[in-house]
Amino acid sequence: MTTPDAPGLPVPSVPRGVIDPTQRRGRTLLRGCLKHCGVCGKGHLFRRWFHMLERCPRCGLRFERIEGHWTGDIGVNTILSFGALLAVLMGGFLLTWPDPPVTALVIATVATALLAPLFFLPFSKTIWLAADLMMRPLAPGEVQPGFAPNDTPPVS
Repeated sequence: MTTPDAPGLPVPSVPRGVIDPTQRRGRTLLRGCLKHCGVCGKGHLFRRWFHMLERCPRCGLRFERIEGHWTGDIGVNTILSFGALLAVLMGGFLLTWPDPPVTALVIATVATALLAPLFFLPFSKTIWLAADLMMRPLAPGEVQPGFAPNDTPPVS
């Protein structure tokens, strides 16, 4: 197969699953929610629950794209944790109204406040990465050749 602008040259192939995060926002965000790379969709980005790799093993995207990138992770984690805390409080009151068990609700909310941030930590990192990719497009050289949306991989 040849390109329409340059007959005789092969069409550059983009690796399967690679998307433009600024154009495919829903898919990018879904990948973030599943703890996958927002560019290529690769999973297994964490060595352990709290330790994320520095770069994507498939496309080479550096996960901390700019200095202070981690502040967005903390913001997303805070929002998710407070959402879980609100759900526990509201659910507990609504399910037990008019006589809510205060001690049980206090224990449930304290447990949620302690455990939710730990549970959401890896998700918040990849969700923030996806949001950052949607707001700030990939810079040239930020990923390996062929993985950027407007990048043409080397023809061999």
